[in-house]
Amino acid sequence: MTELDYYEVLEVSKDCSGAQLKKSYRKLAMKYHPDRNPDDKEAEEKFKLINEAYQVLSDDEKRSIYDRYGKAGLEGQGGMGGGFGASSMDDIMDIFNSMFGGSSFGGRGFGRQSRRDPSQKYALDFEVELQLAFHEAIFGCEKKIDITYKTSCNDCKGTGAKDGKMQTCDYCGGQGQVLMRQGPMQFAQTCPKCQGQGQSVKEACGSCRGKGYHEKEDTVTVNIPAGVDSGNRLRAQGYGNEDRHGRRGDLYMTFIVEEDENFIRNGNDIYIEVPVFFTQAILGETISIPALDGELELELKQSTKDKEQFVFDGEGVADVHSGRKGRLIAQIKLVLPKKINEAQKELLEKLQESYGVESRPHKSTFDSAFDRVKSWFKN
Repeated sequence: MTELDYYEVLEVSKDCSGAQLKKSYRKLAMKYHPDRNPDDKEAEEKFKLINEAYQVLSDDEKRSIYDRYGKAGLEGQGGMGGGFGASSMDDIMDIFNSMFGGSSFGGRGFGRQSRRDPSQKYALDFEVELQLAFHEAIFGCEKKIDITYKTSCNDCKGTGAKDGKMQTCDYCGGQGQVLMRQGPMQFAQTCPKCQGQGQSVKEACGSCRGKGYHEKEDTVTVNIPAGVDSGNRLRAQGYGNEDRHGRRGDLYMTFIVEEDENFIRNGNDIYIEVPVFFTQAILGETISIPALDGELELELKQSTKDKEQFVFDGEGVADVHSGRKGRLIAQIKLVLPKKINEAQKELLEKLQESYGVESRPHKSTFDSAFDRVKSWFKN
């Protein structure tokens, strides 16, 4: 039987750095976390495997043994089920804070951690993606969002069992945990059949069809602060799923910001490409360019170069934390004529002649190169 490679599980190469390993682990653990994938057994197993792989590869000693001998070499080393090290546990807590306790905008926690009652069929917190137009993210806005949330089934008291009648789990004997062994190590694991409840459904509830919940619709009005960007998250407290006691969790919104036709955002900086005709670049000219708050005057100096950048401090996006604005960076795109008529050609030839040797820089640059090439073939 071919065993899964830990590097493939974490989607990294065997020579990856610790930082790359941690980054990939965080991304995958957040993606497959059970609270984000309720009732998804495949995601739950994937989450366990990701943690198992990171537990080994984040420890230099265990990683060295694994690289040489594979999983078999870790038996008796505490590598399989021996618990997370301090750095691994820090990463776990970072992820939980990112998912449930860490504010995307204030730098402080939301005031509580998401807790999952083992008897609860679904997580109280849930997440949605919210599309924002470019200007909505830049300046902030108010949005009304239609959501569907879960509420506990009254007929079965949220158990999913007919009349709320449960039976003792035959897999764990009602303990909610099972003992697992890896080599000489033995450890307890949540029962995979009853999910730690110690009880299982004897007969499914007809009202909710065994799900333990019904769904309701709601509308949330959200004030989105200026400066949010794609990937930022915002919490709407009390708009999550509802438990059997009538308490609602929180709704988390992850923003996806549309791109603009002219402005390109990089953090709090804004880039804009400014097309400039070659004569404007040579002679110099003051032109007007669009900015987030209106327009700006751009002074082209004589002999402005292609891709040259002009920086306007304080004309970018307001930082969502401090309110301090970034920069607007105007980059020149030199435009040459696509075709010229005879009169224009004559004028350009006269202009070129007026510059003399300066108008043919390739000659002075390549004269010595031509001489060297000729000397290679004399003998």
